[in-house]
Amino acid sequence: MATVNIETFKTACGIIATIISVISFFPYLKDIFKKKTRPHSYTWLIWTILQVTGVVTMFNNGAGIGSLALTVGAFFCGYIFILSLKYGTKNITVFDTVCLLGALAAIGVYAFLHDAVLSVILITIIDFAGFLPTLRKAYAEPYSETLSLFVLGVLWSTFNIIAISTYSITTTLYPSCILVANAICCSLLWARRRQIF
Repeated sequence: MATVNIETFKTACGIIATIISVISFFPYLKDIFKKKTRPHSYTWLIWTILQVTGVVTMFNNGAGIGSLALTVGAFFCGYIFILSLKYGTKNITVFDTVCLLGALAAIGVYAFLHDAVLSVILITIIDFAGFLPTLRKAYAEPYSETLSLFVLGVLWSTFNIIAISTYSITTTLYPSCILVANAICCSLLWARRRQIF
C-alpha cells in the first residue's frame, strides 16, 4: 500500500512539475514578442540539444514520469531558439562563442560515449557551459531576461527531482544542475536589478 502511495505521489509531482514548466515559458515568450526579453541563441541551441539528449538518457535509465517536464522543456527550448534568431540579443562576445564551440565539441564527444554515468556528467557540464553566455548577459543587462522563468524553473525542477522513479547519478544529476543553474540566474538577476535600481 505504501508503494502505491509513493508512486501516486511521484506521479502527482511529475504532473505538477510539467504544469509549472509549461506555465513558466509563457511570460518569457510574451516578453520576447514584446521585445523586453532578448534570449541568447547560443544558450537556447545548447539547451535544446541537451534536453533532448538528457530526456532520452533519463527515460532509458528509469526516470519514469520524472522525465516528462524535461520533455516539455525540450520543446520550448527549441521554439525559443528559433525565436532567438529573430528576437535574440546581439550582445554576443568571443566568450560566448568559445562556450558554444566547447559545448558543441563536447556533444560530439558525448556521441561516442557508451557509459550512461559519464554521458550524464558530460551533459551536465555542457549544459552549465551553455548557461554561461546567458549569465554573462544577465549580469550586463539584467532586464533583458524574464525573472519569472528562472524562479518557476527552480520550482518545477524541485518537483521534477521528487518525481524521479529511480534515483541514481544518471537520473538526478542533470535535473539537479538545471535546478542549481536556475537558482544562480534568479539570484544574479535579483541582485543586479537591485544594484541598478
